[in-house]
Amino acid sequence: MFYLIYNILWLVLFVPVLLFNLYRSIKLGWPLALAERFGRIPRPDLAKLGKRPVIWLHAVSVGEAIAARPLLRALRSRYPDHAFVVSSTTETGKTMAAGFSEPDLCIYFPFDFLPAVRRVLADVRPRLIIIMETEIWPNFTREAARRSIPLLLANGRISDRSFKRYLRFRWFFSHALQLFSTLCMQSETVRGRIIAIGAHPERVVVAGNLKYDIPFHRISEAEKAALRRRFNIPDELIVITAGSTHPGEEELILYAYRDLLVQYDHLLLILAPRHPQRKPEITALLERTGMRFRCRTELETPGAGPFRSGEVLLLDTVGELMTQYALADLALVGGSLMPIGGHNLLEPASVGVPSIFGPHMSNFREIAALVLTYDAGLQFATTQHLAGTLQSLIDDPDQRRRLGQNGLRMMRENGGATERHLEFIARYL
Repeated sequence: MFYLIYNILWLVLFVPVLLFNLYRSIKLGWPLALAERFGRIPRPDLAKLGKRPVIWLHAVSVGEAIAARPLLRALRSRYPDHAFVVSSTTETGKTMAAGFSEPDLCIYFPFDFLPAVRRVLADVRPRLIIIMETEIWPNFTREAARRSIPLLLANGRISDRSFKRYLRFRWFFSHALQLFSTLCMQSETVRGRIIAIGAHPERVVVAGNLKYDIPFHRISEAEKAALRRRFNIPDELIVITAGSTHPGEEELILYAYRDLLVQYDHLLLILAPRHPQRKPEITALLERTGMRFRCRTELETPGAGPFRSGEVLLLDTVGELMTQYALADLALVGGSLMPIGGHNLLEPASVGVPSIFGPHMSNFREIAALVLTYDAGLQFATTQHLAGTLQSLIDDPDQRRRLGQNGLRMMRENGGATERHLEFIARYL
């Protein structure tokens, strides 16, 4: 009865869903890609898979794609005779995945419209489907189960805020959760949460956080200097990379930056918004505040000189955030200044760069606690403390170095989730 009602609802919402995606495509400048979203993959693309058994990994957007990279790399090494399909829901996620060497094919995840789901599963014929974090679609999971395709949830997590919503709609999510073969969760806490929502307890395991397995190494002075030359950044500037920022946060960061420039004449701010398509909004903000800035896509302009203190580099590209962290002296991780839930502190830690972050880290609570335990970063209590926290690290290069080294030690001592995931994946291959 549930699936009958769900699919009737899909028919009712068919036109609104089309109109909404058309609106988003126009607003964000993304390709509409309706054929793929309705499960129709071009034959030449399917031909890339050959007759090999297929492993399908779904990573909804950029963050999930980055977290999936160590697992993809390990799967490619362990199962070289398999083909790999990576799907994403967003354009930025697909762009990120397409830059990886491991996938044979990158596609948009289909709408959970029954004919679309059936068509794509019939064409791709996966041996195993791996869903990153918590993407739950009833028709997709049901059709996979009907075709005896194992479904594995990888790096599963449920934030504090999401848990309340999932519990409220347990009647909806429990149907799909019970069809997963194995659910690999990041911690005991989220294991309990997914069971409370409706997953079979005997199928839920703790496998750790794949994000700890991203490659890490200390960036040497020579490497950092080479990276800075690529972006016309002089060595004498102290670089603050503000990564994965959201609306409302850029303004707070720019005000703090402007206050710091009263005291310092050797600073450069790199603004890397979570969604680069917000470029018009952010450039308008930069113009209103009177900040001199250049966009990443404009750096190749002939005659563009080196950056000077007080300027801003706006990152309007996808896939370069890790580079901007690597060339920085310190990182300000966005999503934490406003009640958004934070972003991944492990990215700057993996290149030995200290991070600072605000009070709103509910989506990365355990990682934030570990960063503080290892003394790998600083958390400020309110946005009024932002400039002062930045100043404490600007003034103390020894502290920056120590925090960065502690971050690398944290990465080294908390890895291993990839191997634990592989143990469970091996049962189905």
